[in-house]
Amino acid sequence: ICCRTPCFAYEKERFDPTQFQESIVQGLNQTGTDLEAVAKFLDASGAKLDYRRYAETLFDILVAGGMLAPGGTLSDDVTCTEVCLFKAQEDMETMQAYAQVFNKLIRRYKYLEKGFEEEIKKLLLFLKGFTESERNKLAMLTGILLANGNVSASILSSLFNENLVKEGVSASFAVKLFKSWLSEKDINSLAASLRKVGMDSRLMELFPANKRSCEHFSKYFTDAGLKELSDFARNQQSIGARKELQKELQEQMSRGDPLKDVSLIIAYVREEIKKNNISEQTMIGLIWSSVMSSVEWNKKEELVTEQAIKHLKQYSPLLKAFTSQGLSELTLLLKIQEYCYDNIHFMKAFQKIVVLLYKADVLSEEAILKWHNEARLAKGKSVFLEQMKKFVEWLKNAEEESESEEDEAD
Repeated sequence: ICCRTPCFAYEKERFDPTQFQESIVQGLNQTGTDLEAVAKFLDASGAKLDYRRYAETLFDILVAGGMLAPGGTLSDDVTCTEVCLFKAQEDMETMQAYAQVFNKLIRRYKYLEKGFEEEIKKLLLFLKGFTESERNKLAMLTGILLANGNVSASILSSLFNENLVKEGVSASFAVKLFKSWLSEKDINSLAASLRKVGMDSRLMELFPANKRSCEHFSKYFTDAGLKELSDFARNQQSIGARKELQKELQEQMSRGDPLKDVSLIIAYVREEIKKNNISEQTMIGLIWSSVMSSVEWNKKEELVTEQAIKHLKQYSPLLKAFTSQGLSELTLLLKIQEYCYDNIHFMKAFQKIVVLLYKADVLSEEAILKWHNEARLAKGKSVFLEQMKKFVEWLKNAEEESESEEDEAD
């Protein structure tokens, strides 16, 4: 019996968290602060200890030195270790070394991956229970893990916890985290990770509702040395506003009478341009998409052109209101080209749409000739140039006649 007793530590079914903790703490204390030795110990122990069942306890110990009670305090009456993240030096090099420990452990025992993400989510909810130094270390580590794809950016949802946000804990933690992330990877990589899980549009939630503005976000993070993040958030806000605007435009068009409501839509769009600082070129693209999405198109090619002309005639005052600049006209032309190419039934309608909008004073001859001579897209180029051939010749002749008349007048 005596010689068998020590082996109970290695029989998985007899374990409870306290015994598991003692085994891990004892092993870590023997390794000292040599993180290579820590990684080797954790690798070997996985064969003897039940990591699957006690993943949370394992990660608690590696981060805080012992099992954590709700709220983030260390559980009473348990042996703790100094060999943990919270007792380490507060610098990037040490945090990178700890990130490697977790990375090696999870690569070796893949089943720990989900448990590790859950642990990080939990630790973020416990931020108020940690000291400022502990928070800083956790922020730096989390930034490194996010940069290297060891955890998903969905863990950031924990930072939107009302109490953490209200007391400013979330925002200050996010500063450290994003600085750490951007020291490893660039803003494009960070943006892609956020977009993948829909976090790119939620960054404002790091602040209380009364401070949830683009201006406040931008100032806070720019002052903290994260201008790249401020610019990214501003851009996301603008994209979000544009999506909302397009949705609203489509709804207004689909429920209204174009002949009566165009002036109301124009007033609404002008207000939105001012409010969201949207350029006329961007706006004309949104209006075109909204106009073309607000109707059910006929599937027959010979009928869809007639339907499109009738529909666009009604909305030409709206298109005209937002093509006051040559660049806006060109943007609209490129949108029309793209639309006719992407929607096969419209391939033959391109020239008729352009002529209609020319007659309605939406498109000028300068813009059409510029499109024809140099600015068109590659999409369907040869088909559309052929369609436009006679009209472009007519425009050129009209232009030459106009010039010669002016010369004679001089």
